[in-house]
Amino acid sequence: MDLMNDMSHRPWPIPSKNWIMRQTWSHLIFAHYPIPAELLRPYIPSSLIIDTYNGTAWLSIVAFQMEGIYFRGLRGLSVTPKFPEINVRTYVQFNGKPGVYFLSLDVGDWASLIIASRWYHLPYQPAQVSFIKEKQSFKVRSSRRGTLKHPIEFYGAFEPLSDVYFPEKETLDHWATERYCLFSTDKRANLYCGEIHHIAWPIQKVKTEITKNSLFTPFQLQPSESEPIVHYAKGLDTLFWNIKRL
Repeated sequence: MDLMNDMSHRPWPIPSKNWIMRQTWSHLIFAHYPIPAELLRPYIPSSLIIDTYNGTAWLSIVAFQMEGIYFRGLRGLSVTPKFPEINVRTYVQFNGKPGVYFLSLDVGDWASLIIASRWYHLPYQPAQVSFIKEKQSFKVRSSRRGTLKHPIEFYGAFEPLSDVYFPEKETLDHWATERYCLFSTDKRANLYCGEIHHIAWPIQKVKTEITKNSLFTPFQLQPSESEPIVHYAKGLDTLFWNIKRL
């Protein structure tokens, strides 16, 4: 599918400049937790508005397999090997534009860690992350490096259950997945925006067993409910534009 010919689902047009990078994501797990917005506020730049769904803010854990990172013009040559990643994100707005803001991104691949943390000013953390496929289910394990005294870990097992569906507008499923930009800050508190594009998310409901999750503890955040709302997506390609200072 030509991504540039599939635009009808987007909330705003793509940037006029050329995209610079394509990423291929597979076997994505989205685990959404409700949380009071006031608990998130200390960790979100003051220039960003915390986005809410029916008055509630949300924290999401997103785990996936990065199949490849391809810079424009390199003819399908990935600059990194395949690797798993697990991140924590929330939902924000800037001047009415909805996007995501990452609190942490755990990854074991050093090249992607350096590229993303320096180029996109994202809070990547070195970790041991594994993503194991067993028939129709998946196991995700993550342990952040340098945290032996107070381990930051995530262990979960997931099995897609339902048929694939596209979330309807105005639903939480749609609100939490259909995001087409990310916001980040540098060490001087400058705010940046990175535009992305992909097809509308085809997702499934999931049978979930999370046995360990301390990804929120560095922020002293405790979600309102222990059981998240979880979705699975088989995968898609995503285009990235160069980051822009706001």
